[in-house]
Amino acid sequence: MDTKIMLDYLAELAANNDREWYHEHKKDREAATAQFEELVQALIYGIGAFDKSVLHNVPKELTFKQVRDTRFSHDKSPYNPTFRAHISSKGKLPIPVGYYISVRPGGGTFLGGGLFADMFSSATAMVRDAIAAKPNEWGEAIGSAEFKKYFTVKGTALKNVPAGYDKENPQAEYIKFKSWYVEYFVPDADVLDSEKFLDTCIDLFKAMKPFNDFLNAALEGFQMPTR
Repeated sequence: MDTKIMLDYLAELAANNDREWYHEHKKDREAATAQFEELVQALIYGIGAFDKSVLHNVPKELTFKQVRDTRFSHDKSPYNPTFRAHISSKGKLPIPVGYYISVRPGGGTFLGGGLFADMFSSATAMVRDAIAAKPNEWGEAIGSAEFKKYFTVKGTALKNVPAGYDKENPQAEYIKFKSWYVEYFVPDADVLDSEKFLDTCIDLFKAMKPFNDFLNAALEGFQMPTR
């Protein structure tokens, strides 16, 4: 696995974000994509050491396309110069939550986890209910020294505790949230050290697991909306 090949290609794509360049550099794109899929495979094995639910995954099925939907965007550049993947027990679906990696040069590489999306009102309600009912368990999931070393829980939130929930709950601040996620950014210099970067990813994802476990327990039985 050569992370330099990934970063170099993405930097070139960012500087030449047009269809002509994209298609002219198909071989470069394939070479960089192959390196990213090799990284994802190594992550599946590494995460699988502490979370066996991900071991059945195939890297190609976990990655996201670089082609952008520009219909409703002010930014009309056709490609997202980023390699992204979500590793969970059910692949790249947003639920169940899993382990997210986004590789982007210029300091944009980050590792993430949790529930990023807040458009699923039923998922938000399920997590709120779990936090309200099990405040101590939630506190343990996000309060360990290992978790706090890397992460702070983020998410879109209401100004006030929503109706029906106890304003005096010790986790009231988190009950306001509509999504719950974590991010850890990795500088390019660390990404370029391929072995160190892989070890960092696995260490952080392991520290993230209790947080993901709480959310997935809360989201058990969630059904993705059908179109």
